[in-house]
Amino acid sequence: MSTTPSLIRVLRGETLDRPPVWFMRQAGRYLPEYRKLRSEAPDFIAFCLNPEMAAEATMQPMRRFGFDAAIVFADILLIPQALGQKVWFETGEGPRLGELPSVERMRELTAGAGQALSQVGESLSRVRAELEPHRALIGFAGAPWTVATYMLDGGRDTIGKGERATARSYAYAEPEKVDEVLAILVEATAHYLKMQADAGADALKIFESWAEGLPDDLFERLVLKPHQALIARVRELGVTVPLIGFPRGSALHADRYARDVDVQGVALDTACSLERGREVQKIKPIQGALDPLLLRVGGAALDRRVDQLVEAWGSGPWIFNLGHGILPDVPIAHVEQVLKRIGAQ
Repeated sequence: MSTTPSLIRVLRGETLDRPPVWFMRQAGRYLPEYRKLRSEAPDFIAFCLNPEMAAEATMQPMRRFGFDAAIVFADILLIPQALGQKVWFETGEGPRLGELPSVERMRELTAGAGQALSQVGESLSRVRAELEPHRALIGFAGAPWTVATYMLDGGRDTIGKGERATARSYAYAEPEKVDEVLAILVEATAHYLKMQADAGADALKIFESWAEGLPDDLFERLVLKPHQALIARVRELGVTVPLIGFPRGSALHADRYARDVDVQGVALDTACSLERGREVQKIKPIQGALDPLLLRVGGAALDRRVDQLVEAWGSGPWIFNLGHGILPDVPIAHVEQVLKRIGAQ
């Protein structure tokens, strides 16, 4: 039997008897063992940068559920810290970032971003040593635009938060500044992803959490072009592992993204229709797109949707996943229900 992870086989274009399964945020607050572990860290950033703790958090859902892939426990906002911007998390409020460093200072730090976050690499190495060879290990980073939205407004955007109104306004009003920040993030993120590949990641994922609601011209400028530049730079640095792109909230642009960005897989969000998913699947392997709220509800409705996804996408290369991250109050039994339904348990 091949020890090549099923997720990697799908990203190479294979259609398998059943899709490989993993869930975004599969390590997290819905697991009692995670909550216990998290209570032992002084803060969230310290938790992410503690290789022993982060590796343990990564492995917890693998031991409990036997997913086909593990994703290293980290956060998309580690990159700003590597670029000299203070990052912290307010309880009940989410991330907060300090004053944006000067462009000159951030440029000085780009090439060292991987080394500055070497603890994530150690977490990956620890997990790879424990993980069975037939299970994939995924590294990841936030996409340039998504990370920039936090860096530009400090995480304090309260008006139009879901549309990243402050950062989008900057993109219109101060295009040169925003483009400079994006270019810096492309370079820093490329070095960060290379470090992760060198540490044992079998695949890398680019999380564009705030692609939602962008008009065509901004989608091209803020999402497509930075992704193209990032992937080209990652390849220039010698990285050969497959990449998955996740332009969340942009289902209408998913086929364009699949054609124009040199990823090996496209992750689809909750709003992506079965029909559009089939169209994207003709271009690239796909991942997604079960509604996390439905996973929380469970029951017959969950079974029906799993069956619909299998029927629609199971005859092509597809990775079973959620359309966004697993919610903190999801019952463990509902995760087990999905895995049994898909034939993964």
